[in-house]
Amino acid sequence: MSAYIIPILFIFIFCYSKLKKVQVYDTFVKGAKKSIPLVMDIFPYIVAIMIAVSLLRVSGITSLLADITSPVFNLLGIPKELIELVLLRPFTGSGSFALLGNILKTYGADSYISRCACVILGCSETIFYVTTVYISGTKIKKLLYAIPVALICSLFGSIIACLLCRII
Repeated sequence: MSAYIIPILFIFIFCYSKLKKVQVYDTFVKGAKKSIPLVMDIFPYIVAIMIAVSLLRVSGITSLLADITSPVFNLLGIPKELIELVLLRPFTGSGSFALLGNILKTYGADSYISRCACVILGCSETIFYVTTVYISGTKIKKLLYAIPVALICSLFGSIIACLLCRII
Protein backbone atom coordinates (compact mmCIF):
# COMPACT_ATOMS: atom_id res chain seq x y z
CA MET A 1 0.00 0.00 0.00
CA SER A 2 2.75 2.47 0.91
CA ALA A 3 4.34 2.06 -2.54
CA TYR A 4 1.22 3.65 -4.05
CA ILE A 5 1.02 6.75 -1.85
CA ILE A 6 3.42 8.95 -3.88
CA PRO A 7 1.96 8.03 -7.31
CA ILE A 8 -1.58 8.55 -5.98
CA LEU A 9 -0.56 11.91 -4.55
CA PHE A 10 0.92 12.99 -7.90
CA ILE A 11 -2.18 11.88 -9.78
CA PHE A 12 -4.40 13.73 -7.29
CA ILE A 13 -2.35 16.94 -7.60
CA PHE A 14 -2.35 16.69 -11.39
CA CYS A 15 -6.13 16.14 -11.55
CA TYR A 16 -6.83 18.89 -9.03
CA SER A 17 -4.66 21.35 -10.95
CA LYS A 18 -6.48 20.43 -14.17
CA LEU A 19 -9.81 21.14 -12.47
CA LYS A 20 -8.52 24.50 -11.26
CA LYS A 21 -6.98 25.15 -14.71
CA VAL A 22 -3.48 25.62 -13.34
CA GLN A 23 -0.57 25.03 -15.70
CA VAL A 24 1.38 22.46 -13.66
CA TYR A 25 4.62 22.51 -15.61
CA ASP A 26 4.79 26.31 -15.83
CA THR A 27 4.08 26.64 -12.12
CA PHE A 28 6.78 24.07 -11.33
CA VAL A 29 9.33 25.94 -13.48
CA LYS A 30 8.48 29.26 -11.79
CA GLY A 31 8.99 27.68 -8.37
CA ALA A 32 12.28 26.13 -9.46
CA LYS A 33 13.51 29.53 -10.69
CA LYS A 34 12.73 31.05 -7.29
CA SER A 35 14.71 28.32 -5.51
CA ILE A 36 18.01 29.11 -7.25
CA PRO A 37 18.69 32.35 -5.31
CA LEU A 38 17.80 30.58 -2.06
CA VAL A 39 20.28 27.79 -2.81
CA MET A 40 22.97 30.35 -3.60
CA ASP A 41 22.28 32.12 -0.29
CA ILE A 42 22.47 29.03 1.92
CA PHE A 43 25.26 27.16 0.11
CA PRO A 44 28.18 28.82 1.99
CA TYR A 45 26.55 28.01 5.34
CA ILE A 46 26.07 24.36 4.42
CA VAL A 47 29.65 24.05 3.18
CA ALA A 48 30.95 25.59 6.42
CA ILE A 49 28.99 23.10 8.54
CA MET A 50 30.19 20.14 6.44
CA ILE A 51 33.82 21.22 6.63
CA ALA A 52 33.62 21.79 10.40
CA VAL A 53 32.12 18.35 10.99
CA SER A 54 34.71 16.66 8.80
CA LEU A 55 37.51 18.43 10.64
CA LEU A 56 36.10 17.41 14.02
CA ARG A 57 35.85 13.75 12.98
CA VAL A 58 39.21 13.47 11.22
CA SER A 59 41.12 15.28 13.95
CA GLY A 60 39.78 12.93 16.61
CA ILE A 61 38.25 15.74 18.67
CA THR A 62 34.89 13.96 18.83
CA SER A 63 36.55 10.80 20.17
CA LEU A 64 38.46 12.88 22.73
CA LEU A 65 35.26 14.66 23.79
CA ALA A 66 33.53 11.28 24.10
CA ASP A 67 36.29 10.04 26.41
CA ILE A 68 36.25 13.22 28.51
CA THR A 69 32.47 13.40 28.87
CA SER A 70 31.84 9.68 29.34
CA PRO A 71 31.39 9.89 33.14
CA VAL A 72 28.64 12.49 32.75
CA PHE A 73 26.92 10.61 29.93
CA ASN A 74 27.16 7.31 31.83
CA LEU A 75 25.51 9.04 34.79
CA LEU A 76 22.70 10.11 32.45
CA GLY A 77 22.30 6.54 31.20
CA ILE A 78 23.96 6.93 27.81
CA PRO A 79 26.59 4.24 27.12
CA LYS A 80 30.10 5.33 26.17
CA GLU A 81 29.75 3.69 22.76
CA LEU A 82 27.01 6.20 21.85
CA ILE A 83 28.56 9.43 23.09
CA GLU A 84 30.22 10.27 19.77
CA LEU A 85 26.86 9.73 18.04
CA VAL A 86 25.07 12.01 20.52
CA LEU A 87 27.76 14.68 20.07
CA LEU A 88 27.82 14.53 16.26
CA ARG A 89 24.09 14.20 15.56
CA PRO A 90 23.30 17.92 15.97
CA PHE A 91 25.89 18.70 13.29
CA THR A 92 25.59 16.04 10.61
CA GLY A 93 23.08 13.55 9.36
CA SER A 94 25.34 11.59 7.03
CA GLY A 95 28.11 11.40 9.64
CA SER A 96 25.59 10.14 12.17
CA PHE A 97 24.38 7.45 9.81
CA ALA A 98 27.99 6.41 9.16
CA LEU A 99 28.48 6.06 12.92
CA LEU A 100 25.24 4.07 13.11
CA GLY A 101 26.55 1.72 10.44
CA ASN A 102 29.74 1.18 12.45
CA ILE A 103 27.73 0.57 15.62
CA LEU A 104 25.46 -1.95 13.89
CA LYS A 105 28.46 -3.75 12.39
CA THR A 106 30.36 -3.81 15.70
CA TYR A 107 27.58 -4.69 18.15
CA GLY A 108 24.98 -6.41 15.96
CA ALA A 109 21.52 -5.18 15.05
CA ASP A 110 19.73 -6.64 18.09
CA SER A 111 22.08 -5.38 20.79
CA TYR A 112 21.15 -2.78 23.37
CA ILE A 113 23.76 -0.36 21.98
CA SER A 114 22.43 -0.68 18.42
CA ARG A 115 18.80 -0.28 19.46
CA CYS A 116 19.71 2.85 21.44
CA ALA A 117 21.66 4.24 18.50
CA CYS A 118 18.72 3.72 16.14
CA VAL A 119 16.26 5.37 18.52
CA ILE A 120 18.65 8.27 19.16
CA LEU A 121 18.92 8.87 15.41
CA GLY A 122 15.16 8.67 15.08
CA CYS A 123 14.40 11.09 17.90
CA SER A 124 17.04 13.72 17.16
CA GLU A 125 17.75 16.21 14.42
CA THR A 126 20.73 17.82 12.75
CA ILE A 127 20.13 21.03 14.64
CA PHE A 128 22.91 23.15 13.17
CA TYR A 129 22.19 22.02 9.61
CA VAL A 130 18.46 22.74 9.94
CA THR A 131 19.17 26.07 11.61
CA THR A 132 21.57 26.96 8.81
CA VAL A 133 19.10 26.12 6.06
CA TYR A 134 16.01 27.72 7.56
CA ILE A 135 17.51 30.73 9.28
CA SER A 136 19.81 31.69 6.41
CA GLY A 137 16.74 32.02 4.19
CA THR A 138 15.21 34.55 6.59
CA LYS A 139 16.40 37.72 8.24
CA ILE A 140 16.46 36.15 11.72
CA LYS A 141 19.95 36.32 13.16
CA LYS A 142 19.34 36.05 16.91
CA LEU A 143 19.35 32.41 17.92
CA LEU A 144 20.09 32.98 21.58
CA TYR A 145 17.41 30.56 22.79
CA ALA A 146 16.60 28.38 19.79
CA ILE A 147 19.86 26.44 19.52
CA PRO A 148 20.44 25.82 23.28
CA VAL A 149 16.83 24.66 23.73
CA ALA A 150 17.13 22.36 20.70
CA LEU A 151 20.40 20.91 22.03
CA ILE A 152 18.89 20.30 25.47
CA CYS A 153 15.86 18.61 23.91
CA SER A 154 18.13 16.44 21.79
CA LEU A 155 20.06 15.38 24.89
CA PHE A 156 16.84 14.56 26.76
CA GLY A 157 15.66 12.58 23.73
CA SER A 158 18.88 10.57 23.85
CA ILE A 159 18.50 9.92 27.58
CA ILE A 160 14.90 8.79 27.17
CA ALA A 161 15.85 6.65 24.14
CA CYS A 162 18.42 4.74 26.20
CA LEU A 163 16.01 4.42 29.10
CA LEU A 164 13.23 3.03 26.89
CA CYS A 165 15.62 0.61 25.15
CA ARG A 166 16.75 -0.63 28.56
CA ILE A 167 13.14 -1.21 29.67
CA ILE A 168 11.91 -2.80 26.44
